[in-house]
Amino acid sequence: MRNLITDVSGVRVGQAEDLALGSGVTAIVFDRPAVASVDVRGGAPGTRETDLLQPERLVEAVDAIVLSGGSAFGLDAAAGAMACLAEAGRGFAVGPMRVPIVPAAILFDLLNGGDKAWGRYPPYRDLGFEATRAAGADFALGTAGAGTGATTATWKGGLGSASARAGGFTVGAIVAVNALGSATVADGPHFWAAPWEQADEFGGLGLPQPFPADAHRPQTKSRRLENTTIALVATDAVLTKAQARHLAVMAQDGLARALHPVHTPLDGDTVFAAATGHRPLADPVHDMIAIGSAAAATLARACARAVHEARPLPQPGSQPAWRDRFVGG
Repeated sequence: MRNLITDVSGVRVGQAEDLALGSGVTAIVFDRPAVASVDVRGGAPGTRETDLLQPERLVEAVDAIVLSGGSAFGLDAAAGAMACLAEAGRGFAVGPMRVPIVPAAILFDLLNGGDKAWGRYPPYRDLGFEATRAAGADFALGTAGAGTGATTATWKGGLGSASARAGGFTVGAIVAVNALGSATVADGPHFWAAPWEQADEFGGLGLPQPFPADAHRPQTKSRRLENTTIALVATDAVLTKAQARHLAVMAQDGLARALHPVHTPLDGDTVFAAATGHRPLADPVHDMIAIGSAAAATLARACARAVHEARPLPQPGSQPAWRDRFVGG
């Protein structure tokens, strides 16, 4: 177990970023089409092909899911992923043509000091192609991929991942944390997700003792439009689209455990869920409870790891990182 979403059989991850741009792309590629759905809770989402993921829609499975910076410009990253997959012969068969199915979600990182003067065409199509082509078992956390330009109310945001076993199944999560709120309690080093931490993966600090009197006072960004946390949870179970949809619903609790406040009108919080279909359910009800519970806990852990592993961008005045303040670099 790498403690990454790629511990789920049939899942690979690739990333591409540009530190001068202050943005990047993460592509989650499935070895074979995976059943998928989505749950959107934030008030300001930016998405592509999410209607297709509703249980009643025609297409049952997707080839990849893309998470990107760049706000609406970043939706171009899915086109780059499609181009890469089409070159490999992947996609939904329509007569002699194959159309890769690539849902996507974006976060807002346009005001983080990076060079966004890209001219007529934004770079996200090329970044999406590069990220998809680079897909493999290992990938960087923190200031990488879709988390490159991410921020939170207190510390630099980033890209996080985690995995777990649940009743014979493997569950993994990947997330780009760019929240209006904070992943840490008040002004200290302790993560809201501490009760679900495993093996000191984000410092092993637990919750603060005593709990700060102002801990529940919402901390939010001063420039409040630069938000949205986007994520995918995956399992090796065999699920229907309706079951994948409910998995995404349960997994949203992971954001609520790790970020405060969350699902605000200024966030576009979106969680995809995918099933690679390697292990059938023995008991559809109780197995789904186990998988969904693990998905929420794993996503909470991934959120904390995103902030724990992040490094500042090289631009002057960029947001400081948790590691710089509490570990010393």
